[in-house]
Amino acid sequence: MGVQVKEPIAFHRITIRSLRQAITPKRLLQQMLEVGRPFELVPLTPLLVIALATVADVLAPHLQFNRLLGAAPALAAAMWPVAGTLAIGLMALITAIGLAAANHDLSQTPGLFTLLAITAITLAATYASRVRQHRERTLDEVRTVAETAQRVLLRPLPQHFGYVDIELLYQAAAAHARIGGDFYEVFQTPHGVRLIIGDVRGKGLPAVEAASVVLSSFRVNARDVPDLPDLAARLETSMNQYCEDLAGDDAMERFITVLLVEIPAGEPIARLVNCGHPAPLLLHDGEVREVEPSAPSPPINMAALLGDHYQVDTIPFTVGDRLLLYTDGVSESRDLTGTFYPLVQRVRRWSSAGPRQLLDQLHHDLRAYVSGTRDDDVAALVAHRVAPGDWEHRQRD
Repeated sequence: MGVQVKEPIAFHRITIRSLRQAITPKRLLQQMLEVGRPFELVPLTPLLVIALATVADVLAPHLQFNRLLGAAPALAAAMWPVAGTLAIGLMALITAIGLAAANHDLSQTPGLFTLLAITAITLAATYASRVRQHRERTLDEVRTVAETAQRVLLRPLPQHFGYVDIELLYQAAAAHARIGGDFYEVFQTPHGVRLIIGDVRGKGLPAVEAASVVLSSFRVNARDVPDLPDLAARLETSMNQYCEDLAGDDAMERFITVLLVEIPAGEPIARLVNCGHPAPLLLHDGEVREVEPSAPSPPINMAALLGDHYQVDTIPFTVGDRLLLYTDGVSESRDLTGTFYPLVQRVRRWSSAGPRQLLDQLHHDLRAYVSGTRDDDVAALVAHRVAPGDWEHRQRD
């Protein structure tokens, strides 16, 4: 009962305070400015409703267009602040009184009912505007938290890691989301530049949590672990421990595909361990080829079922070569007919483009290829080996 009593009292105080602030034209203009861009058509819709209803009622008073004035505060609740919504409602009420007086209908039952309806709609719209603004503030706070989580989980990558340049493309599938189940990381270690790109089975917050576990393990072990198979085993152990602490039967079904890459400084090669992840593309001298693993390695959290053997593949990776790493949000995108995105054929068109231009072309082409709303995260990363002279020059800078 206490909540039921306090809420009308609080609402009554807000209404009186808002009326004091909203009844002057100067205050009304200030409320219009608070909307954002006041001279666009959408924020002006409530005022247009009042104007059109007034003109129509003057031209055809017998049709009682003044009853449409109640739509003005109802529309204002969706786009105006509390005081602005109350001002619109007050303006509609005053206009209705004037029209009723001009038509000699002010003391009649239909006229009184119209005024009562506009008053009730205005009060309800004012409360709705207050609720909307509260939710918008809450959404802004949630977005701020999401942006902070993004900076922690998926930190912005430097463009240069010594003798390797990095360019990145990332887009979460969830509406307005900044993070998802796809992840990446790059470190310069005593063993060379080490990269990881991965994709968690599933979506939403559980996928983000699982991604954070693997990323944390990679960040802790990437510099110290001597080889990639040992690094993959550390990721497996971390994920196993995480799943042991989870309640539910789906913990063991939460696996992660991962691609680990090591680019040593003194050798023109790259080492790869592919744990069930889509095969990367090697761009060399205008040619594009998929780097398929010579033997399968288990996805993270699947070693107990598939074995814990992690196969290392070594490929030539000289100055000027680029390695395109991506998740299945790229390779498994479909068009209207259900056809998968022809990644290799499309990348061949852009084989001479720089890393940033390559990812920009890929992004635009994916958006044009996929129809409707994307239902999977997209992550792509290009590692470009540069000349030692460029590396030394950057170190001096």
